[in-house]
Amino acid sequence: MKPPAFEYVRPSSLDEAVRLLADPAKESKVLAGGQSLIPLLNFRLAYPRRLVDIKGIAELAYIRRDGDRLRIGATTRTRDIEESDAVAAALPLLTEACHWVGHVQIRNRGTIGGSLAHADPSAELPAVCVLLDAELKVRGSAGTRTASANGFFHGFLSTDLAPDEILEEVAFTIPAAGTRWGFREFAHRRGDFALAGAACTLRLNRDGVVEQAVALVFGATPSPRRSAAAAAMLHGNRVTNEAIREAAQMTRRELASEPAGDSEQAYRQELCEVMLVRALTDAVNEGASRGVAA
Repeated sequence: MKPPAFEYVRPSSLDEAVRLLADPAKESKVLAGGQSLIPLLNFRLAYPRRLVDIKGIAELAYIRRDGDRLRIGATTRTRDIEESDAVAAALPLLTEACHWVGHVQIRNRGTIGGSLAHADPSAELPAVCVLLDAELKVRGSAGTRTASANGFFHGFLSTDLAPDEILEEVAFTIPAAGTRWGFREFAHRRGDFALAGAACTLRLNRDGVVEQAVALVFGATPSPRRSAAAAAMLHGNRVTNEAIREAAQMTRRELASEPAGDSEQAYRQELCEVMLVRALTDAVNEGASRGVAA
């Protein structure tokens, strides 16, 4: 397969990239790592007249600790996040999720900003951003704005980004000490797109009662989805095996209200329930969670 013809430009600064995107004479698309966009071009599912390659903009690639925030530039490669000591110390959940992004060759090229802008419902990085309510910094011709990850994803391959905007930075608030986490996903083979997955964070008091719970599933809905029912059910209670199963069942019932999707939707919903049970169990046991490949 070959992509349609397009003009290729490689700006040297973020301001220049924004100006190129705002040009009304061109229908432009941002190219970062290219691991999502290039296949779309090859299959003729996207027809941009111009590609604006931002990978060479040095100001967009960084990982830095800023007080209680961990800031990651949009063109930072997934592999760099995966191997970062700063990320492992502040957000081991993010490190774990990166292990499950495609194969290592994909992680060597793919970027966090590219994954978020593409908004694949099975992608790991959007799921973690929604779970942790990451703050996204966006630059466009109208200036700079911030957006919550919880409102950024509008559905399948759809986000809050305007055509002339570029995702500049992802900022995570570092969880409080003692916060437990779990991350699980299911794929037929390691490196394949996840059929379904789940992630969670839990904070318990000294008596083992849940003070804060966030649970999320992905893969069975058009975008990552937090489970309000699971969080409400767990809050203020001890996390027993029975409570975990009930929280996961409540999440599956929430998913049942989703409009009919592909032929695997019911199967994906069942997998979400199973993955959430395992993610919550990992969090309670404070064990390093691992994904599952059949």
